[in-house]
Amino acid sequence: MQLNQLSDNPGATKARKRAGRGASSGLGKTAGKGQKGQKSRSGVSLAGFEGGQMPLFRRLPKRGFNNIFRKTFREVNLGRLQAAIDAKTLDASKPVNDEALRGAGLIKTARDGVRLLAKGELTSKIDVEIAGASKAAIAAVEKAGGSVKLSEPLKADRPPKGQAKRDKKAAKAAKSAASVANTASTEDAS
Repeated sequence: MQLNQLSDNPGATKARKRAGRGASSGLGKTAGKGQKGQKSRSGVSLAGFEGGQMPLFRRLPKRGFNNIFRKTFREVNLGRLQAAIDAKTLDASKPVNDEALRGAGLIKTARDGVRLLAKGELTSKIDVEIAGASKAAIAAVEKAGGSVKLSEPLKADRPPKGQAKRDKKAAKAAKSAASVANTASTEDAS
């Protein structure tokens, strides 16, 4: 048997319908689109149009917003880490970071970082260096004798929003108060 003799079973493949190829094809002339009008032309944009009735997407109230600063993390579960270590695609003696996970095939790209989640069992001692991890995942890694080093601080560790601005303002106020007291004491001395 030669390569040019290979063929599929009869009826396994069906030729696609070719529109506008003569009256006998059944899809000639108007090609199944009917007569004239916007819908018979190319580039039709009628999605959401309801014949003049107020469309659904305009009847419903607006809700929420899109955070343009949102970060998208790649999630990796403890069970998948252990499976990769057992399959010898991930070396437990070396630090587990974005590059190691990519090399083991656990992630394709790091995006804004990798986040470790606690699904599954971890028995190997590993040192993990990633962007984020759940509290349960950190506890599981430490229970197995490993450590987790986060490149992004946990929300609890971060100062409240606007705290730096308030601290700066308070320092400025204290400085101006000190300078006023200093000028008052020099005037009293003279």
